[in-house]
Amino acid sequence: MDLNDIQNQLNKIMNEHNSQTIPEFEGYSRAEMHHILHYTFESKGLINLQILSDSDYKKIPMLNQMKYFLNLMLENGDIKLTAKGFLPTKIVKDIYAQEYLEEVFIKSGMSQLYKESDSMTVNLTRLLAQLMGLTKKRNGKLSLTKKGETIVKDDGKLLELIFKTITGKFNWAYYDGYGENQIGQLGFGFSILLLNKYGGTKRHDVFYAEKYLKAFPDLLQQDFPNKYTTQKINASKCYSVRTFDRFLAYFGLIKIEKADTSWNADKYIVKTELFDKLVKIQAPN
Repeated sequence: MDLNDIQNQLNKIMNEHNSQTIPEFEGYSRAEMHHILHYTFESKGLINLQILSDSDYKKIPMLNQMKYFLNLMLENGDIKLTAKGFLPTKIVKDIYAQEYLEEVFIKSGMSQLYKESDSMTVNLTRLLAQLMGLTKKRNGKLSLTKKGETIVKDDGKLLELIFKTITGKFNWAYYDGYGENQIGQLGFGFSILLLNKYGGTKRHDVFYAEKYLKAFPDLLQQDFPNKYTTQKINASKCYSVRTFDRFLAYFGLIKIEKADTSWNADKYIVKTELFDKLVKIQAPN
């Protein structure tokens, strides 16, 4: 047997190893999970975003808030920023008043909306637009780029860009107190697969958190700021907030039901009709 034969045998063994289905991966193989992690929305991949009707695009909160924000500049010109580089109060209140995205503390009156930093969703919208290259800042003013002027007219392309940016460029740990870790954002595609498989029935958020953490157990080894509960509980709550409240719900892909109005109430998740229209999943080989 020459070196080429040996190498071919090794390649065969490795391919067989990588193609074996893994129970923790819901039947997907190591090779397929690698694709899910690193090439989530690659053309003709395991997870594909479909073209929707105009009426369905109108059901996506983050898309429509982004369009409203971009159209403010398209129709009215530059936005003069504050001395610290934030949106002025009038614009912040105007965007939030459209009610595309609600925030519990503002809605309940526990927090007042005076400036951009008071609204996580308005701040996120501005940051995403910047990360997507749709806005530019010059001489204390914010305006659209040529790319922004073009893509705001195409719902499908804008939605895909927002999806790829919020999952690939924006740091999901930015708004919470769970520490700098990749929980939720790493393997977000696997969460989409889980919702596709199990989301037709209303389920406790812990159901998904447990499956996610079984697939990526290394994420349990984090240094969470909250030392008064277990690593598993911290990781589970972190996953739930980032994945459900601040990702999938922003796109209208799930409905969240809570047992009561308390901050730590049991949370139940079910996918929406929009989820099945937007997301097409390829089954494991």
